[in-house]
Amino acid sequence: MVNLKNKPKNQPLGEYIERLLQGQALLVDSPQNVLEVVGILKSYGIVLDAYSKNLIYIAENQFLVFFPFFKYFNGEFSWGKLFRHWWHDRINFEYAEYCMKAMMWHGGGGLDAYLDTIEFQERAEAVIQAKFAKNPLVKSVNQLFPDFLIEQLRVSAYYSGLGQFWRVMADIFLSLSDRYDRGEIETIPQVVDHIKAGLVADATRPITYCVKIEGKVYDIIPKSLGLTFLADTAVPYVEAVFFRGTPFLGTVSYNAQAYQVPPDQARFQYGALYADPLPIGGAGIPPTLLMQDMRHYLPEYLHEIYRKSLRGEDDLRVQICITFQKSMFCVTTATILGLMPFPVDTQDPSEQAANEVYLEKWMDRFVTSRLLDVNS
Repeated sequence: MVNLKNKPKNQPLGEYIERLLQGQALLVDSPQNVLEVVGILKSYGIVLDAYSKNLIYIAENQFLVFFPFFKYFNGEFSWGKLFRHWWHDRINFEYAEYCMKAMMWHGGGGLDAYLDTIEFQERAEAVIQAKFAKNPLVKSVNQLFPDFLIEQLRVSAYYSGLGQFWRVMADIFLSLSDRYDRGEIETIPQVVDHIKAGLVADATRPITYCVKIEGKVYDIIPKSLGLTFLADTAVPYVEAVFFRGTPFLGTVSYNAQAYQVPPDQARFQYGALYADPLPIGGAGIPPTLLMQDMRHYLPEYLHEIYRKSLRGEDDLRVQICITFQKSMFCVTTATILGLMPFPVDTQDPSEQAANEVYLEKWMDRFVTSRLLDVNS
């Protein structure tokens, strides 16, 4: 068992460093937590499967479409689907776009860097010329505003990148549920190990993006570029959505004189690991859409727990959000352990010290998160 000899005196979350070095997780291990985490990740996996398919469809079929009225239909339009869409009896794909925009805005990783290169601009210009070869009006507008259409393709690239990332995560979460049903998953560390193994297995999975115009394929993100799942989509996603996020409308003032929104994006702490679950259900709170989506796919064993709670189903979205945060701390644990500079069980003192410094930096970011709340 690893022991921190030089435990930081001013590190309020020092005990969690020890937990990670001892093979535990940020979330306390208990049968209740295992049931909740696996159950919510099953629901989340089903929703991510739908999100992923739609984002990839939009990237490949709705690129450079100025008014994509039916982009949420995945190319299968019907009046029945349209009425369900208006009635909101559907998956809320708007939340997927919210995550995509947050990821694009915060940037990071090879995808973000590539989209600012000359190579991307040249590939994008070739797509634009092919797409609007018979449209002199748009070609004229493109000459007047040469960055407009290129920026639209940058957005499309993020649609595709996030869709490919969520494709992997959906499979990881759904296979976790299957293993739990077979009795193979019984503890939180086993949940973390399963997620980490999935991340490692697909770490070098290529991230590519191409579109077809008049039967010809155009590579926007070619495989030769070397973008990969873990470094170029997973890590930027965790940074943008788990940690930074965006301030929710109605919860803070956007008035510059109020100083409620940090001027530096790096200081944002509005991500999933920090968000207060209580406003869930209110206007302007994007995660409400995700909680609404997941409530439709809750496994019965998890739904029964919510029914027996103090308020029953009156605050179901809030309860789902609390459980979801527990699961995200498990995913974050897997990410932290997967990126650790040296094996967690190393016996080399210098490597142990490097691991401790690495974990201390993570714990500094968790001080104002809901880590203590989910473990209370």
